[in-house]
Amino acid sequence: MRHRRIGRVLGRNPKHQRALLRSLAIALILTERDVEDYDDPKQAPKVKGRIITTLPKAKELRPFVERCVTLAIKSLKHEKAADLVACKADKNSAEWKQWRDGEGWKEWVKVSAPVVAYRRQVYRILGSKEAVAILFEKIAPRYEERPGGYTRILKLATPRLGDAGDRAIIEFVVPERDRVANKAAVIPTVE
Repeated sequence: MRHRRIGRVLGRNPKHQRALLRSLAIALILTERDVEDYDDPKQAPKVKGRIITTLPKAKELRPFVERCVTLAIKSLKHEKAADLVACKADKNSAEWKQWRDGEGWKEWVKVSAPVVAYRRQVYRILGSKEAVAILFEKIAPRYEERPGGYTRILKLATPRLGDAGDRAIIEFVVPERDRVANKAAVIPTVE
């Protein structure tokens, strides 16, 4: 019996489960890369922010990824506050050196410390610097106004070949403002 046991085992020991979720999360986040970032442009996904896996894996992956996105979104307000306090001059210029030696730099360090802490926390979860950079720079600003539900799972009709496992697509949800802009561009009105 599995009384009070949380989560799916997925036929693996706990370390293997964490490694599986970590690699699936990294794969999902890395699909957001630009085509130029791939070694071979043919490797780029047809649709950004989407992977296909089995249904139980997708259901376990969803809260894992959403936790990382939430942490990245929390860091945005601290990042904006740090930008207000930061020196606008070029690095190693006379004005920048004066700012660096004064109180402005100390205040900037205090304000930007949570951003570093959030990045380190997500890096500890994911273990990929590239995925963390994409998450904080591309994905988090997209969902800044959204309170949750950053991913969705779509069950595929055809089972997996070989073992007939239920397949599912897990993808990042397109924000409402992007969806309205795309819909207006795609559907012409006829009067």
